[in-house]
Amino acid sequence: MTPVLQAPDNALANAAKAALAWTHSARFLTTASRLDQLPASELPEIAFVGRSNAGKSTAINRLAQQKRLAFASRTPGRTQHINLFEVGPKDAPDALFADLPGYGYAAVERAAKLRWQEVMADYLQSRRSLHGVVLMIDSRLGFTDLDRRLLELLAPRLGGGQVRLLALLTKADKLNRRDAQAALQAAQALLGEVAPEGADIGVTLFSALSRQGLADVAEVLHGWALPS
Repeated sequence: MTPVLQAPDNALANAAKAALAWTHSARFLTTASRLDQLPASELPEIAFVGRSNAGKSTAINRLAQQKRLAFASRTPGRTQHINLFEVGPKDAPDALFADLPGYGYAAVERAAKLRWQEVMADYLQSRRSLHGVVLMIDSRLGFTDLDRRLLELLAPRLGGGQVRLLALLTKADKLNRRDAQAALQAAQALLGEVAPEGADIGVTLFSALSRQGLADVAEVLHGWALPS
């Protein structure tokens, strides 16, 4: 498992600025309710997944430095589309961000839950252009059973580094320093246990409100799409 992400020092300030400028370029491309409605693409695709209320849409908006790029529904679990965003130069984008519906919200009817579980499973297991996954975990709750099941689903593609994974422990501003470090250590331990051989997996504390971890995450995603 890759080391814990650290805030960039002065020597890396330019790299952080370049990465944030890159994520800032994100713009809406298309939306789809089924996998076969997504456009075929050779661009590396980075998917954002997580339980409803884990702060997924807010994190995407903060990374893009845009208030409403990713739609945050007032009713968690009601956003039931895959939304794609282009990132990079307008005439030659470098990558796509894929915002997947949140999972695990109790108020969503069972039929809708099952349909979206199937769509997400198909996407994560078979989307050829999938290059990396950003998994949002509420830092106050840690990994739930549903999060663990998602990791199991991804495991075959994580092996050998085919698909990379970054776990964001969101809402870190809600924790004091000791609890934040405990949450980070627990996440590292769990990911170390479930990571298949050769997996490229990272984890970091993140807060859209305080911007904690923002530059680090942008640099990771930039590196996924444009490896040096």
